[in-house]
Amino acid sequence: MRPSSIQRQSAPGPLRALPRAAAMALVLPLLLTLGCGGTSASARPVVLPSGGANELDARYAEREPLEVLRGRASYYSDRLAGHRTANGDRYRPRLFTAASRDLPFGTIVRVVREDDGRAVTVRVNDRGPFGDHSRILDLSRAAAEQLGMIRAGVVQIRAEILERGAGRRHR
Repeated sequence: MRPSSIQRQSAPGPLRALPRAAAMALVLPLLLTLGCGGTSASARPVVLPSGGANELDARYAEREPLEVLRGRASYYSDRLAGHRTANGDRYRPRLFTAASRDLPFGTIVRVVREDDGRAVTVRVNDRGPFGDHSRILDLSRAAAEQLGMIRAGVVQIRAEILERGAGRRHR
């Protein structure tokens, strides 16, 4: 079966309209605000959560990096979904997680794609990538989608360490 021919089943009744209602609840106040006032020099741009937004992005948005690493990132195969990661979690492609050979488990990393500046914040819960040492992180599918790297597979990144995890270090 071709991927384009896969059909999703919608939830019955009022649950079917829930995503549209939630989107309107987010967009309507923004539209009203934009139409009702001028701009201020100190005003910050409003960023609406997209399908890929995650709570780590919001929580660590203003955090300055403790350390910056540069290298390449790849992402996990969907075939690994449900398998145990090195810290005991199950790999869930929709969560914003990463694998690192060296960073402690629980480390929070802002991953910035070097060529276009897209960013995502992830938590280290696994070990890898192995083989090619120019790759410094393996990202979950959700993180890779937010960076727009699914087609490319491997991209140049800047890894900003925002908080060191208390988990054990590898080595």
